[in-house]
Amino acid sequence: MTAEPRVLSGRYRVDERIGRGGMATVYRGYDLTLGRQVAIKILNRDLAHDNAFRMRFRLEAQAASRMAHPTIVRVYDAGEDSETYPDGSVHPVPFIVMELVHGSLLKDVIAQGPVPVGDAVRYVDGILEALEYSHRAGVVHRDIKPGNVMVTDAGQVKVMDFGIARAVSDSSSTVAETTAILGTAAYFSPEQAKGEPVDARADLYSTGVVLYELLTGRQPFRGESPVAVAYQHVSEAPVPPSEVNESVPRSLDAVALRALAKDPFQRYQDAAGFREALDATIDAKSPSKRKVGALTSELYGPNPRQAAETARSLRQLSTDTTMKRTQAGPPVAWIWAGVAVIAVLLVAVLFWVMTIRPWVNVPPSARIVPDVTAMAYEKAATVLGDNDLIAFRIDETSSDVAVGNVIRTDPVAGESVSPGQRIEVYVSKGVETAVVPTLTGLSQDAARAALEGVGLALGQVRQENDPGLEAGIVISADQTEGSSIPVGTAVNLVVATGRVVVVDVTGYTIEAATRELEGLELTVEAQESPDCPAPPGDPIVATQSIAPGEAPVHSTVVLTFCTGS
Repeated sequence: MTAEPRVLSGRYRVDERIGRGGMATVYRGYDLTLGRQVAIKILNRDLAHDNAFRMRFRLEAQAASRMAHPTIVRVYDAGEDSETYPDGSVHPVPFIVMELVHGSLLKDVIAQGPVPVGDAVRYVDGILEALEYSHRAGVVHRDIKPGNVMVTDAGQVKVMDFGIARAVSDSSSTVAETTAILGTAAYFSPEQAKGEPVDARADLYSTGVVLYELLTGRQPFRGESPVAVAYQHVSEAPVPPSEVNESVPRSLDAVALRALAKDPFQRYQDAAGFREALDATIDAKSPSKRKVGALTSELYGPNPRQAAETARSLRQLSTDTTMKRTQAGPPVAWIWAGVAVIAVLLVAVLFWVMTIRPWVNVPPSARIVPDVTAMAYEKAATVLGDNDLIAFRIDETSSDVAVGNVIRTDPVAGESVSPGQRIEVYVSKGVETAVVPTLTGLSQDAARAALEGVGLALGQVRQENDPGLEAGIVISADQTEGSSIPVGTAVNLVVATGRVVVVDVTGYTIEAATRELEGLELTVEAQESPDCPAPPGDPIVATQSIAPGEAPVHSTVVLTFCTGS
């Protein structure tokens, strides 16, 4: 540290270090522009040199900054500075600026000893409340773990690093690479362990792991390497929490086992459903040990170790070349190879016998329609002509046959016909296409009608906040306006929720708060309050009429500032 504090982007003063992880180091800081304490996360040097990662890191941080909820650590800003090394080389310094939370990490709370059941339920409920909000906003966390959950001094849960894990996972191809940054595979969902696409249900699985650890003091799966743990996530059944900690009610066994289901469709389908199940355990009658066993069998099968397909997928996840085969191949492999060759020969002979044309029964003057499918029409017409047959072209659409090639004939190949007979040759003119109409700015119903009018279909509809659009108005489509695409293609839309996230501007100057809120296309009105003493300097926002969180677009926010003496 130098005697003079470091300032990033001319605005954020970096003070003492308060935390360190596999991806970044966190410092206490101060926003010199808005005059408030913040936390500054600076990306580690080895990651900062990856241009693609820095771009993803910044985009995901910007996406996370749009979320404002009491259970989520706010992301205020994301940027990039630079530093000069002693050798004169200049290196990038990506950083994000977050809300400074006074409290403890949940992993430190767990490390202090067993967590009472009531506290465990309360902590997980707070995590699920944050996920319920983020999933509704279309943001999947991907790295829910005790190290990313804060418990404030007042006992409130706050989840951090939303969206940042996506930048990591998108730049990592294996479990080993990802865990080198994120730190552990103990909280991965099975689909993350297999490298498959994930959705909100992956976060619910990870929350189930956190619930299990809070209840039992240990994670459900442990191993000597990330790949070993990942294998267990995919193929092993967890022991019910009550068998590890007898003080855990069996009603929570059912909740934890359901959350840890291998198949995403057997888990809770959203955070709200998980919360309801968790709340229901407070006064619920505990199921019997037999019922818990039946639930385990239903979710994980009688012998999860037999998940051969899963094991094959996992072997492709690691670049560890020290993994060796522990079982020899079949001792009579050559016998099976011989059987396979004989079987192929028998099938080939049988096919040849069954497809021999009964030419001996064809009258001398008859002609057999030749097989011209998949030929170019010009060649097919020549072949038919050589057989004293007349080709008659009929064009039709086809998604399987190349343009200009023959789809089929009528009469079909192999039929006996008279010389000089006309053969209808159906020729592919390719896939029938439709032009994507203008969709942006239409209502969802109008967009559906426009798509169906040209032979296209409405696909998935994802809602997204847009400060300038009313509810149901199309923001964008996944197909370019005016482009030609196959008829019947489903076009996915992003439509406006009609709501906008109002940020907490208390403590801002009136000027800064107005600028912030008007940037969200909200109407701002300033109102004096003589009932409280005015601070020195520019007027400071004391209260705002709309609490932080979602509100209808174009709402009016009244900002009150103190003018008393």
